[in-house]
Amino acid sequence: MSNKEFNNKGVYSLILTPFNEDRSINFETYKKYVEWQARQGADHLFACCGSSEMTTLSLDERIKLATLAVEHSNGMSVVATANLEPTWHGQIEEIKRMEQTGVDGLVFVTKGYCDNNDRLFTYLSELSTYTDLPIVLYEFPGMQPHLMAAEVYGKLVETGRFVGIKDTTCKIETIKEKIAVQGDSAVLQANIPYLMEAYEAGARGVVATPTSCAAYLFSKMYDEFFVKNDREAANYTHQQICVLDNAIDSGFCASAKYLVSLCGIDDFNWYTRGAHHLNSQRLKSIRVFFDWAKATGFKFYND
Repeated sequence: MSNKEFNNKGVYSLILTPFNEDRSINFETYKKYVEWQARQGADHLFACCGSSEMTTLSLDERIKLATLAVEHSNGMSVVATANLEPTWHGQIEEIKRMEQTGVDGLVFVTKGYCDNNDRLFTYLSELSTYTDLPIVLYEFPGMQPHLMAAEVYGKLVETGRFVGIKDTTCKIETIKEKIAVQGDSAVLQANIPYLMEAYEAGARGVVATPTSCAAYLFSKMYDEFFVKNDREAANYTHQQICVLDNAIDSGFCASAKYLVSLCGIDDFNWYTRGAHHLNSQRLKSIRVFFDWAKATGFKFYND
């Protein structure tokens, strides 16, 4: 898929990884979850992302998860991270293998190189020559320093190879700096409190952790803001998103996994490969939120 064919705007829905108790991947549950995510109204599915716990997954696991995401996406656009391997040659091989999964676009993390603008630009622009797929950049907090200067982003956009960036600065000032140089690319917001302000400033989409369990709400807000031009409705939906974000913030991504199980993927355990642990009190808290949402008609997912 060429850059012109790829719709870089909209809602990118993050894909969680379900694990068994022994922390092996539950691929059957993953298939059902991807199909569920594809019904939530997002524009893209983002496999092998931070919320997927991508740094705890082997390359073979990431390739299999991306392949299954494509197979069970019901034709939705799928993107996946493709430069996690530790060596340059390993990343080139990773790119080739990820392309073969059938994904529509690749995601490159900034790799902890953001303390040197020249190095970052050279690294990403050279790596981009090994694929013809559209590339979305990702300021992944797991590899610091991770925040890209707007100047570098602008230069990368000018190469014609990069179609967007998941901005994780969480500051409206730096979000606006990237928007000022985005050209035809899309600044994609990750911060929940500033989402409405970012849209008003010119951001063209969202890639945020609660999309892993509530992409329906983000799609609703995007439609209200960009299609219906109904700022009042979009602002109200944004407020609902903030409520949900607070409900799952503690213990993410285990908390989101448990909420997904309550939404109908009942064999989706909250287990992670990290240090997350949901005690009985936290599980009860999420359950109370879910029951409240049901009782009040707060619709945050498609059945």
